[in-house]
Parts: sequence; structure tokens; C-alpha cells
Amino acid sequence: MTVLKTSLRNFLAHKGRMALSAIAVLLSVAFVCGTLVFTDTMNTTFDKLFQVTSSDVTVSAKGASDTGETTSDTGKPPVLPAAVVGKIERAPGVKSAEGTVFSTSVTVVDGDKEKLSPTSGAPTIVGNWNANDARTMKITTGAAPRGSGQIMVDADTAKKHHLKLGDDIGVITAVGTHQARVSGIATFTVTNPGAAIFYLDTKTAQQALVGRTGVFTNVNVTADPGVTDARLKRDVSSALGTGYKVQTAKEVADANQQDVKSFLDVMRYAMLGFAGIAFLVGIFLIINTFSMLVAQRTREIGLMRAIGSSRRQVNRSVLIEALLLGVVGSVLGVGAGVGIAVGLMKLMGQIGMHLSTDDLTVAWTTPVAGVVLGVVVTVLAAYLPARRAGKISPMAALRDAGAPADARAGVIRAVIGLVLTGAGAASLAAAAASDHATTGSAWLGLGIVLSLIGFVVIGPLLASGVVRVLGALVLRVFGPVGRMAERNALRNPRRTGATGAALMIGLALVACLSVVGSSMVASATDQLDKTVGADFIVQNDNGSVITPQAVDALKSTPGLERVTEYKILPVTMTTPDGKVSKNESLNAADPGYAEDLRTKTVQGDLTDAYGADSMSVFAGFAKDHGIKLGSQVDVAFKGGRTAKLTVRAITSDEVVVDKGAMYVSIATVKKYVPADRMPLDLLLFATAKEGQQDAAYKALKVSLHDYPQYTVRDQTDYKQALKDQIGQLLNLIYGLLALAIIVAVLGVVNTLALSVVERTREIGLMRAIGLSRRQLRRMIRLESVVIALFGALLGLGLGMGWGATAQKLLALQGLKVLDIPWPTIITVFIASAFVGLFAALIPAFRAGRMNVLSAIATE
Repeated sequence: MTVLKTSLRNFLAHKGRMALSAIAVLLSVAFVCGTLVFTDTMNTTFDKLFQVTSSDVTVSAKGASDTGETTSDTGKPPVLPAAVVGKIERAPGVKSAEGTVFSTSVTVVDGDKEKLSPTSGAPTIVGNWNANDARTMKITTGAAPRGSGQIMVDADTAKKHHLKLGDDIGVITAVGTHQARVSGIATFTVTNPGAAIFYLDTKTAQQALVGRTGVFTNVNVTADPGVTDARLKRDVSSALGTGYKVQTAKEVADANQQDVKSFLDVMRYAMLGFAGIAFLVGIFLIINTFSMLVAQRTREIGLMRAIGSSRRQVNRSVLIEALLLGVVGSVLGVGAGVGIAVGLMKLMGQIGMHLSTDDLTVAWTTPVAGVVLGVVVTVLAAYLPARRAGKISPMAALRDAGAPADARAGVIRAVIGLVLTGAGAASLAAAAASDHATTGSAWLGLGIVLSLIGFVVIGPLLASGVVRVLGALVLRVFGPVGRMAERNALRNPRRTGATGAALMIGLALVACLSVVGSSMVASATDQLDKTVGADFIVQNDNGSVITPQAVDALKSTPGLERVTEYKILPVTMTTPDGKVSKNESLNAADPGYAEDLRTKTVQGDLTDAYGADSMSVFAGFAKDHGIKLGSQVDVAFKGGRTAKLTVRAITSDEVVVDKGAMYVSIATVKKYVPADRMPLDLLLFATAKEGQQDAAYKALKVSLHDYPQYTVRDQTDYKQALKDQIGQLLNLIYGLLALAIIVAVLGVVNTLALSVVERTREIGLMRAIGLSRRQLRRMIRLESVVIALFGALLGLGLGMGWGATAQKLLALQGLKVLDIPWPTIITVFIASAFVGLFAALIPAFRAGRMNVLSAIATE
């Protein structure tokens, strides 16, 4: 009980010094709990939506996906004949059956041809208004669509795009463009996660989405009272026979939820990973805090030992303080985590994914996990300082505060650090020299872990050397004040090393990802320059196919030398070794594609692969199946006949664009696939006549004005789009890493604040012999700057090493250009100096306000 009282008294006596460590614990726990609450809430939202919107049994075409998404090769959804509805209605246990038709391969535009699609990645859905939708949506303005000239829109989309009754809407599908005016606005009675939904009457929906009436994409079946979904499924399946997909409400909901779950799992684990990084950085802060508190209480602990306290009691006293710190920080962190989750929900609402706080889900495991994790991490971080406190002898009561350094322990630590760093460097070298990405990735991961731990362990040794160099370059220009700042940073290398290591971790990841991202962009750009011969690329950014009308419009554009069509066909191949390869695909294009994409070949000429009954394969496939030039492959086209194609070229695996593609001419495909089964184009490539590139670019924009779903890019546009995509991903990652960097900054603030307290008497003496307040504040700021630059130098150097090694593995995939983003690296390094200045503001201000006499009198 005495130990508990002592711990509680010490904790309350130093609550100000514990505050920043508590904030670090709070932030880390809050991020973990916020992630769990946010993803659980999203799961709850989607669960409710899928459960409410699914009928008892859903019948669809056999080729339909489990989630009901439109197939991409034709741009039209697979359909059922309308007669199926009658068969289902006559099945036992059926109360009602209603045919529906919908498609996700659509683009919807307003009267100015501006897209009305969500920006969150959620789908745009156009379908017929039916009884099942009426269960989850309520018409709040206007009326349901009647006739081909009317369309109804969901309230969220109408609000976002300022749509009102009578506004013009264009529905663009593989069939063509259907024009209508808004007749009504419907509001979800459940949470809409962000999809844009439009409704037509049944006949118009059939014509606009499929191109003919008398067909449905699904049939929603309702059971008689007392009939289970499983029994209803059996009865409906028996009535229909084979050739149909019959699913219960649970099966449909599970399929949709599985699709969402994979995305949510990636989000959850990624965010928890960044929370783990923040925890790792927080460990250094906690270790530093307790190390300095123990050092400042050396005489106090020595007196406790002198009057009878055992080592175990002293050790336990410090650990109880850590326990209190962990509990306080974790409990506050759980509450803050719920706030973060709500904030994330609001943020998702800004980008179009609407999540209601009514569905806020806080499972009992979330606060338990947060508190346990926060407490365990805090207590473990405080174990070493507590162990050192237990070793303080009673004779320490006769010494000034400050535990003497253990020289032997320092030597052992340096040796261990050097060994770990060397092992990490060897692992990174093995990764760089690896010929296989899988093996190399394992070496890379091991190298990152070992080198990171090695740098952390060897930090005090590095601090002694690096700080001296930084001091000579940065601090000496400030005269005596700069030299004192340097000596203060060198006074306790272990403390400086731990503080710098906290900042090092976050910046190492920033540097690594910057190098990888920049190298990916540079490599892809280099590949585009070397391989892409076409001037323009036309595609739908959501991956949908290109309609024949758009193809015709593009081909009629003046100033073009040629237009190349490009399709992807699912096939089954029987190779010369007798193996049957299912789920393969052939890339069918016009012969001009050999010039549009100059793919490297290891054997043969790619132009020959576009001849009659000819094809190409990639080197890996050829090696696996014993294929050589002149070999014949039986190719069974989906929806068509089987062809015997001769291999005329073998392409290299060391490419980025169309890696692993096998080519055939469209003319050959037409011999074996009926016209009504021929997939639509996925991409179009266009080449301008000599000297007419600019005019052709403008003309293409004009030609596709009526097809706003497609984007025309020249090579410069394409490179910029690639750069923007990678840049957006990196910015997101940097934003998540900001949490770790914030915790590291708190570590610098805490170190300086505690060191100011530790040096109270020294500061009083310096003030007494003439050091001005301004010089004192400058000294503390410079000390902070050099510590921050030390951490930045280690982090950026380590991160660039990781990034360069990762690029060697990317080179195995064809991304061979190493690009160090020096502007980013230099900017981060300079910004670290400002981080140091910012971190020193409060400690420097408090030091400057000290009363000189009181400071000198401090024990």
C-alpha cells in the first residue's frame, strides 16, 4: 500500500511532466480505437443496406456476378427472358415475383454533360423503379417515372449536383444515350453509402440498358408466410431447372458484404499499421520521460533505499506510475477514438460516402483493446527506466541528481547496434541482388526491421558523431550560444539518440515511399517513352467498354492517320504439352497496335502475330508450356468456336505496359466469335498525321463531346495522370504518417521540457553570469534544431536506402529507373529544422521566465 501511495504522490507531483507522454498514448490509442469504430460502423451500415435491399430470393442469369455488377466485355448486363417471371410465380411457396432491370456500366450526365457519378468510388446505378426499391426509398419530391421522358434520382445525388424537377439528364450506356427529365426525387430510408441511383420506368430501362424489351436482369421473389428462404430457393430452382442463378437474401447480402469486406480489411489493417508506428514512436517518448524522471529523482530514490525500500519496491513504484499514465492516456484515447471515427465519417460524407451516426458501432472489444494496448505498451516502455531506478544504491543520496552512465552497458549497446545494423545492411544487399521478387521481398522486410532496430540501438553512438558534425555546420555560426547548445545535445547521447530515433522512424518511411513512388513514375514514364508509339489513348476511366458509336465518331476525326481498336477476350487454351489453361485472356487488336505499342520480343516479329490464325505468347507462358515459334495452340473463345492458332512471336516478360499479354488480330477473332458475342473495345489508340498532333488533339475532343464518359489523353496527359494517381496515394500515406511525426514532435518537446527542469540550477547560474533571456531561449531552440536535424538525417538516409533496395525489386517487374526525389528530401530536411524550432517554443519560453535566484537555489 505504501508503494502505491508513493507512486500516486510522485505521479501527481510530476503530472505536468507526464502530460506529453499521456498525449502520445492518447493519440495512439485514439487512432486504434477510431479505426476500429469507423470500420465497424461501415460494416454495420453495409450490413443493414444489403439486408434491407435483398428480396427473399433473387433469380438472375447464370453468368451474372454474385454482386450483380454488369459484365465489362459487352457493356450490357446478362438478362433473363420475361417469361421466367411467370414460371417463378407458379412455383410453390411464392407470394410474388417481380422482374427488375439495372446496370452499373453507365454514365449519367446533366444538361451540360457534366458527370453525375460519385467521386468516392461508389457505383452509379440505373434501373427500373420497383416494389423492392420502394421498401428502402421514399419519394419526397415529384413522382415516379412514367414514360420514356422521365427519370427519378436519389436525394443525395440531387443535393450534391443541385438537381431539381425538370432538369435534363442523359443516361449513356453501351446501347446509346437516353435523354430524360427529372420527375421525382427519392430519399433513402436507410443509410446510402454513396451510390448515385437513377430510376426509369420498366420498359424504358429495358430499352436504354439492354437495347430490347421483354427481358430482366433479376427477378425479386417474395415468400409466402411461413416459407423459409432456403425452402423457397429449392422450390424456385426446381421450377426453373438449370441455367439460372438462384440466391437467398443472405447469400446476396454475404456476396455484397464480402466485396466490401475486402476493401474495409485493407483500410483497417493499413490504418492500424500506422497506429502501430505511432505507438512505436511513443515508446521512445515514454522511455525518455521515465529515464529523465528517474535521473532527476536519483537522490530521492537513494534516500528511499537508505531508509529501507528494496529494489523491487522502487522498481514497482516506477511501473505503477507508468500504469497510471497508461490508464489515463488510454481511457482518454478511447473517447478521442470515437470522436476520430465520427470525424472520419464526416470526411467520407464530404467525398460522397454518407455514413449516419445512428449506425455508430462501438463493440465492447474496442475500448478493451485500446486500454489493454495502451497500458501494456506504456508499462513495457517504462520497464528499462524502472529497472535502472531499482539499481540505484543508498549512496546515491549523497550525490547530486543524475544517474551516472554505465560505460560497460554503453559498449555492449554499441556492439549490439553495430551487429544489428550490419545484419540489416547485409539483408538489404541480399534483397537488391535477388532474382525473384518473393525472395527479395522477404530479405527487404528483414533488412528494414534489422536496420531500423540497429539504428535505434546505436543511436547514442551516432549522436556523438553526427551532432558534432551538425554543430560545426549549423551551430558554430551562433558563437558561444551555439556551442553550448551543441554540448547540451551531447551531454546525454542516450537521450538525444532516443529523441532523434522517434523522429527518424516517421521520416525514414516518408523517404522510402518518396523514392519508391518517384521511381515508379520515372520508370513508367521511361517505358511509355520507349514503347508507346500512339499519340492518343481513349478510355473510360471507370474501366467500362467503348460503344461502337463512339468508335465511329473517333474514326471520323480529321487529322488522324490511324485508329487502333483493342479488346480483351476470355479464352481457354490447350497448349502443346496437353495442359488446359482456363481463365486466360487474349488481347485482340488491329495490326497497327504493333506500332502503337512497341513491345519487345525475345523470338519472332510481333507484326506476324497479327496475321491470319496467328498469335503471340509471353516468355513465361512459353517456358511453362514448352511453346516455341511455330507451335500451335487450341484457343476456345467464350461464346464462339475453337481456333487452332500458330505462335508467331514470343514477347519479353521485362515490360511494364501490357505485361503478360498475348496478342491476336481482331480479324482472326471475328472468324470464330459471332458479331453479337464480340466484346466491345476497352481502349482506343489514335495516331495523328505528321505535324498535325495539336490539331488532331483538339479535333478528338470535339468528336467525343457527345461522349463525356470517355477521356482523351496524349502521352503528356497520360504521364500526368499516372503521376497524380501515385501522388494521391503517397499524400494519403503521408497524412497517416503525420500522426507518428506529431508524436515524435511531442517527444522533442518533452525531452527539452524535462531537460530544462533538470538543468534549472545550471540555467540560473548562466543567467547570473550574464546570459540574457534571448540568448538562453536561442540556446534551447538551437539544441532542439540539432536534435531534429539529427533524427531527420538518420531517417532520410535510412529511408533512401530502403527505397533504393525496393526499387531493385521493382526492376524485376520492369520498373528499372531509380529516381531520388531530391527536392522532397531536401524540403523534408529543412522542414525538420522548423519542427525543431516549433518544438522548442514552450520549453524555451519557460526557461526564459525562470527566476534567477530561485533557479540557483534549486537542489
